[in-house]
Formats: sequence, structure tokens, C-alpha cells
Amino acid sequence: MKKSILTLIGVPAILLTLAGCGNSAANLESSSASSSETASNSGEAGQFTLSTFGLSQDIVEQDVTTPFGENSNYDVVLEVGNAAERLSKVESGASTGIDAIELSQLQADQGASADLFDTVTEEQVPNIANLSEGAKEVYENGAGVPYTVNSIGIVYDPDVVGHEIEEWNQLWDEEYASAISIPDISTTFGPAMLYLASDYKDADITSDKGEAAFVGLSELSPNVVKTYEKSSDLVNMFQAGEIEVAVVADFAYDLIKESNPNVEYVVPESGTYANYNTINIPTTAENKEAAYAYIDWRISQELQSTTATSLNEAPVNATVELSEEAAANKTYGAVAERAQSIDTKFVNEQMADWLTKWNETLNK
Repeated sequence: MKKSILTLIGVPAILLTLAGCGNSAANLESSSASSSETASNSGEAGQFTLSTFGLSQDIVEQDVTTPFGENSNYDVVLEVGNAAERLSKVESGASTGIDAIELSQLQADQGASADLFDTVTEEQVPNIANLSEGAKEVYENGAGVPYTVNSIGIVYDPDVVGHEIEEWNQLWDEEYASAISIPDISTTFGPAMLYLASDYKDADITSDKGEAAFVGLSELSPNVVKTYEKSSDLVNMFQAGEIEVAVVADFAYDLIKESNPNVEYVVPESGTYANYNTINIPTTAENKEAAYAYIDWRISQELQSTTATSLNEAPVNATVELSEEAAANKTYGAVAERAQSIDTKFVNEQMADWLTKWNETLNK
């Protein structure tokens, strides 16, 4: 693995208190005051439309959007769905009225490259000052304001497999023939599979533009019974006995374990690959002041501490310190230290060619 993520995640909070964000609820009220002034004067709530992922929507509403709406005098409307599809709507103009959009780093880079988003400053969103170093790097590279970081690992049922799985290269073992599911290339972590396959072939993916990676994927293909587009699909595959092993993002592990308590999740000691989910404001957004307030709330110490537990989101606010229990199965602490970054700009440049090769290799 080639490039390390810079991160302050896991640094004791006592060293970071000078960067504290103060009372988050008060900050939310203050930063959203101007955006809700018109609605308040009329006695009616305004509307704030958020485009976001559909995973755990009930918890998102309970812990994230409902408190924001109540404190900012906005009725929050959610548009949920696949990140790529939601980005396509913004790009085509079919999805008008979106005030803020939450995307994976890969899609956010695509949107930024197409000039679909406004630049967000620390003056507009004060909590940007409290981002971890890794999150600040993503923000400064133009992919938006990160609100969580996640990474991939291996989930499996040891009772079915019969032994422990500890490293990525074990996925290529013949004993897993037609027993593995991996993320499709169109998903957040699909490109990470190319990075893993390139590592397996001991190659540099940016030098050969994925040539060795596809050789590695071809060698893995007899073990791949299915690629998946939604992590929730893995629940049914494990329950039906279609698969014994899967490569999955850490945020989806709890969902799988709820349906199959026997499964275990491991992040190999050799490392993992990470993704930052970010928030952007479309250039066509109508309620930009509300969007600034929402972003500030989303990365506040108060909310990041809550969503670390309720949504299994690793915090990007460096003033948040998690207990050992809360940090489990997250890109935090030791896992964050061995997480590697994916060059999303490079990936986007190769994607058209990679899509064809992926389908020829895995979707025959």
C-alpha cells in the first residue's frame, strides 16, 4: 500500500481542547439565525432539502436532521439514494432544490471537477477549524467538507469458514471458490478492490493504471459469487448461505451482525483503504445559509460524539475522543493509522476504461 492518510483521529482530547467548538447547540442556533430569519418573521418554517444516503434513515432523522430542523426553524426534506445516482441528478439538473448533498469522496471529486459545487469557507462553517488532519486534506483538495471517515475490512462467519481470516491475500485461496462477495466498482469501495488486487500482485496501481490489478481480479474471480451495489444486500446473501465472506465497509458491519450474530469483522494488519463522506453545496442551492449551518452542525463535537455510536460513524472532528467500546469497528485510532488513501482524482480519470475491464473480468 502506497500512501498514508494523515490523521489526528485518536489523539487524546486533552491535547485538543484549545480547538474546542464550544456549545454545539448554541453554535447551531447562532449560525442558522440569519438563514431562518425570514421564516421566523413570517411564523412559518422554511424548507431545507438534503440529498443523502438511505442507510439508517430513521436514525439520521432522529439524531441529525430533526434536531437541526428544530433549532434552525426549517422543515428538513430528505432525498435519499445511491450516491452516483444522486450526483447524476444534480449534474443533469433533474434534481433541483437541493441545498446540500452528502456523497462519498469519489463522487464528491467528480462533482467538484464538474464545477457543480460552491466553495465552503471556515468563515461560513467555523467547525472546519476542528477537522482532523486527514479530513482537512480532503477539504483542501476540494472534495467538500468531510463528516465521517470509513474503511473496508473482511466480514465472515468463523463457524462456517472453520478458521480465522486475518489477511487480504487469503481471499484468493481456492477454498473460497464461489463463496465471496465484493463491492461493485460503481460503489464507494469498488475502486478499493482494484487497489487490493494491485497490492496482491505487488504492483503500483498509479504506475500501470490498474493493469496488474485486473490480473489479480481475474485470479480472484472464481471465488467471487457476486458483486454487490448496496451493503444491505449482504444481509440476505449471508442469511441465504450464498456467501461465507465479504469485503465490506466498517459502517455496514453492525447491520450484517444484527441479522447474523456469528459474523466477525477484521481489518488486516497490513492495512486498509479509506473513504471520507463529504458534504457539498450545489451551485444551484437556494438556502445556502441553511446549508452552512447544517454542515457546521454535522461536524460539531456534540453531533459527532452522538453519531459515532448511533450511526457507527468515525468522527472527523479532532476534539472528539471515543471510548474503546465506541471506537470498535471504526476507522479510528490504530485502524485509522494504518488506513491508506485512494487517489480519487486518479480513479475518476481511469473509470471509463476500468468499468469495461471490470465487467469483462467479473460480470461475464
